[in-house]
Amino acid sequence: MAQKGSVLIVDDEVGPRESLRLILKPIYEIHTAADGDEALRCVQDKDIDVVTLDLKMPGMSGFEVLRGIKKLKADIEIIIVTGYGTLKNAQEAIHHGAGDFISKPFNIPDIISIVNKSFMRRRYNLQINSLVQKIKGLKDLEEEKQEGLQEDFPLPSGENINPSRGASEH
Repeated sequence: MAQKGSVLIVDDEVGPRESLRLILKPIYEIHTAADGDEALRCVQDKDIDVVTLDLKMPGMSGFEVLRGIKKLKADIEIIIVTGYGTLKNAQEAIHHGAGDFISKPFNIPDIISIVNKSFMRRRYNLQINSLVQKIKGLKDLEEEKQEGLQEDFPLPSGENINPSRGASEH
């Protein structure tokens, strides 16, 4: 069975937080937080894939929480879910790393689709990062092999064999 993705729902209002929890619980492992400090602790302690984040909360604002999450774990996908859906807020959220922005009230099919899209985007990004690391490792291995060949098989003139071009040039 494939691992269930995990979603952290951050909202100071019980109604929207519980609505999202009930909507997403059949599909994802759900964690909830009522404020920014609780959200940051959850991100530190748990393996979170996607965060739904309200902007207007007492104490730490949603923008502060967004920046804090991205500092802790930059690969987490964040969806802003707010009743203050202005263009300025959306632009600022995207600038700070949010992957999507949805206004309250939201409809169920839209929120499920956006969370699923964010979850898949995170999985693809993790796979791409893993492949990039493997490629870098192969490149380093190839460079080590070339250095070893040059050390093991120097030409009489002091030149070394470069496997990619034959003998090195003068």
